[in-house]
Amino acid sequence: MTRSRVRSWLDFDSPTPFVKQLPTAIFFLLAAVTVVVAPESFVANELAMALGMGFVAIATVLAGYFTWRSMMSGWVLVVPVIDFLAIGFLRVGTGTNNSAFAALIILPIVWLAAEQGRRFIVFSALGAVVTLLLPIGFDWHLLFDPQFMVRGLVTPVVFAVAAAVINELARQWQRRVDVADEEAAERARLLQESVEHAARIAESEAQLRELERMFRGLWGAVTEQSVIGTDRTGLIDAWNPGATKMLGFTDADTEGIRRIDEFHLADELESRSRELNFPPGETVLNPGFSALVEPARLGNADVREWTYVGADGRILPVDIAVTARRNEAGETIGYLFVANDLTKIKEISRLKDEFVGLISHELRTPLSSILGYLELLRDEAETTLTASQLHYLSVAERNANRLLRLVGDLLFTAQVDSGMFHVDQTEQHLDAIVRSAVESARPVASAAGIALTAEIADGALIRGDAVRIGQACDNLISNAIKFTPKGGAVTVWLEVDGDDAVVSVSDTGMGIASAELDKLFSRFFRASSATRNAVPGVGLGLVITKAIVTAHGGELDVSSTEGVGTCFTMRFPLASDEASRMSSV
Repeated sequence: MTRSRVRSWLDFDSPTPFVKQLPTAIFFLLAAVTVVVAPESFVANELAMALGMGFVAIATVLAGYFTWRSMMSGWVLVVPVIDFLAIGFLRVGTGTNNSAFAALIILPIVWLAAEQGRRFIVFSALGAVVTLLLPIGFDWHLLFDPQFMVRGLVTPVVFAVAAAVINELARQWQRRVDVADEEAAERARLLQESVEHAARIAESEAQLRELERMFRGLWGAVTEQSVIGTDRTGLIDAWNPGATKMLGFTDADTEGIRRIDEFHLADELESRSRELNFPPGETVLNPGFSALVEPARLGNADVREWTYVGADGRILPVDIAVTARRNEAGETIGYLFVANDLTKIKEISRLKDEFVGLISHELRTPLSSILGYLELLRDEAETTLTASQLHYLSVAERNANRLLRLVGDLLFTAQVDSGMFHVDQTEQHLDAIVRSAVESARPVASAAGIALTAEIADGALIRGDAVRIGQACDNLISNAIKFTPKGGAVTVWLEVDGDDAVVSVSDTGMGIASAELDKLFSRFFRASSATRNAVPGVGLGLVITKAIVTAHGGELDVSSTEGVGTCFTMRFPLASDEASRMSSV
């Protein structure tokens, strides 16, 4: 038997059946030694003595068996029952009333009484009765012995009371043990949760440190954009290397010292404050800072052009995206200003506009001269031109006119970009303008094999420039015809929608990729479908059309599905009198 097995058999913290039986077996062993040493003094009945020793041996073997098989069922209680019989026989064998070993009866009583349940008090009392009255089986004359009978009846009652006390103590002790076990289990659970929580915290701390290292790396790597953080009052609390490069101040010069509005032109902030027109009852402690962050404070994305002033007084045009910084509760704790320097972009744009304007003006004069001389040559009465020569002249004249239109478009876009494009605002019947554009395009559509239809509502009165609006309609209809293959259809609608007149031009052409829709109104941009199908153009028509619509206070929208078709929609506000009349109808 291994050492651990022996320890388990002799576990006194949680007694096994063998440990419970061990005191009875030891005392019986002492009784046997005593009998052997002085048989004449102790042995009164050898048969009873032998039966007692035999029964206790059986009980001890059973206790060892139950312990070895780890059996803790009700069958274990057979052991103290046998002990009652063994003690009864030992008492008879050693002189009954004069037996020196009568007190051993307390051992199985304690065993049974310590079990859970009130019934074991009764079992203990019955065991005591059996033990005390067993001698009658060997000598029936004891029935007439008053002393024996009194002892046989009173002593079990005393043992029953003792068993009741032991049972109650055992019950309370077991309850304390159960509570202690529950508390220990709860402590173990809490300890395990604490260990797991600590592990999660350690993991979170490691991730946080890694994110912090990554953030610091990214923060230091952003050198082409100025990123400035402030608290709710505008005091700077974050300043990246890009801000140092752009403005010439370091983080030590600004964080906790300067305010974000110190780097802006005062007249710009004042003008913006007037635009926002803060409610009279609202107290604005710092109008300049409020002008910067008001849209972001209200939860709206805000990107607009401002002017920064650097450390050396240098003026920097920038576009600034302002966003609110919020805590876990969603409360605003500050603002973040991300700025891009527009100096190079504006300079390039200025040079480009100057170049376009210069080239356009320089080309316009010689082209007009070329067209004039071509016309003179065609109309010269003294000169007879052959059919081939007339064809050559028409080709030259057509291309010169095309180049002149291109120069005109370039001049137009230059005027739009410089802010010098204006339209005459007079009342115009939009239905007449649209009908004229449709009729002008019919020959081209017919020659291309395209069905051109129109559904035009009467009476749409707007304020604007008839020539420019006609130019916008011409551009959209001609584009629709160009991008629609033979056998397709182009449809033009004019309808009144609320206070707006809506002109739509729809085609069944090649369509435009969805990723390219937001680039359509950029100068010289051409859709990939146009380049693939070799459709002629330079990418200025839609730019001009949008500028015309915008100048009239309208909107230009587009929807398209590649391979299905495209629809452009122009919305113009109705003249006030017409809008009132249409709404009353």
